[in-house]
Amino acid sequence: MTRHLFGTDGIRGTANVDPMTAETALRVAMATALQFRRGNHRHRVVIGKDTRLSGYMLEPALTAGFISMGMDVVLVGPLPTPAVAMLTRSLRADMGVVISASHNPYQDNGIKLFGPDGYKLSDEVEAAIEARMGLPFEPDLAGSPDLGRASRMEDATGRYIEYVKNTFPRGLRLDGLKIVVDCANGAAYRVAPKVLYELGAEVIPIGVSPDGTNINKGCGATATQSLQEQVIFHAADLGIALDGDADRLIMVDEGGRPIDGDQLMTLIASSWAQSQTLRGGGVVATVMSNLGMERHLTGLGLHLARTPVGDRYVVEMMRERGYNVGGEQSGHVVLSDYSTTGDGLIAALQVLAVLIQSNGRPASELCRVFSPVPQKLTNVRFAPGSKPLEDAQVQSAIRDGEARLAASGRLLIRKSGTEPLIRVMAEGDDETLVHQVVADIADTIRVRAETAASGAA
Repeated sequence: MTRHLFGTDGIRGTANVDPMTAETALRVAMATALQFRRGNHRHRVVIGKDTRLSGYMLEPALTAGFISMGMDVVLVGPLPTPAVAMLTRSLRADMGVVISASHNPYQDNGIKLFGPDGYKLSDEVEAAIEARMGLPFEPDLAGSPDLGRASRMEDATGRYIEYVKNTFPRGLRLDGLKIVVDCANGAAYRVAPKVLYELGAEVIPIGVSPDGTNINKGCGATATQSLQEQVIFHAADLGIALDGDADRLIMVDEGGRPIDGDQLMTLIASSWAQSQTLRGGGVVATVMSNLGMERHLTGLGLHLARTPVGDRYVVEMMRERGYNVGGEQSGHVVLSDYSTTGDGLIAALQVLAVLIQSNGRPASELCRVFSPVPQKLTNVRFAPGSKPLEDAQVQSAIRDGEARLAASGRLLIRKSGTEPLIRVMAEGDDETLVHQVVADIADTIRVRAETAASGAA
């Protein structure tokens, strides 16, 4: 079976435009309920969301779908994606759902599904759910006495706050640290400042006034300029930027310079290797992670295992091979000792623990673990339905770029799993060459995509 509706991170699209409609949400819930029926017990699903306006449309549609199939629904409201994964396991629910488009603007929304173990679903299970959506549901609808019920979990936020705090090493406190935290006007706007404050930090929160339309707007992990400015203005020790559903993290040092996921993963892995708590002998990251990271880990006697882009694939390899540190350069950091998916807040606390124990070393020194190899990424938008990577001239440009980089670098061309974009990335020791290779390929893709679009018109 193949997937058409599901991408690399669930279903995603423009809210109230196919496929991200209330009707789709209803059918996804009904099909997923059928997929996860396991015996005659009273089935239960946990549903959380971020702060997008369209969550008010999708949440009741999903709720109705699950209830119609006899599943009870536990609504937890705006809460980080990893919190929903944690609560799914804690409540022994049959599955969990997050309504979020992560780092995308408010106009988009998405549906992420978790199994009873708190892990994102495999490609195979998503394909099975998608196949069920095309079948009639009438024979499987619950009878009138067997309809599910919906309830709201009032202490969900408190449960997650305590869980996150308990991942911080015993005996350590954040006393004396001044931290700016940017919650992207998203799902962590209540929990992140509280966790940091209750652990002793002086907290300056920004991006904590969601209005339904300002999630990720000029703030959060994908737009750190405001955080950088606030860190410098307040003379803070560092800054923490989360994205809309708080499953990814970018940090900022005391000088206002961003620290990406590669540096954070390497810092945590190095620290855990010293304390003999690192498992797997290295780190799992994606094909996007910097070559400098790989070289640094090799120098420490550790290795870097690479996966396709998507934190789900990182987690799958971590589980298969026994790693406990993995993630993506973009800021998804997965620490499987504590969470089944990326958790920006838990990852930030592990970095802060290393900082606290470093005898006063500043974040600018501590978190610059390796020197990154020059890397350039360009996104080229194309018309949905077209296939620019199959164009002969584009393929020729890619082959030429690979030959020019040869053994001194790396080229990666891929289609985004969540947007109509071709991502062109190159890295190597010669920065000028890297930039030129990316520009040449991106220009070719852009011209060929425009030509194909005008021809189709």
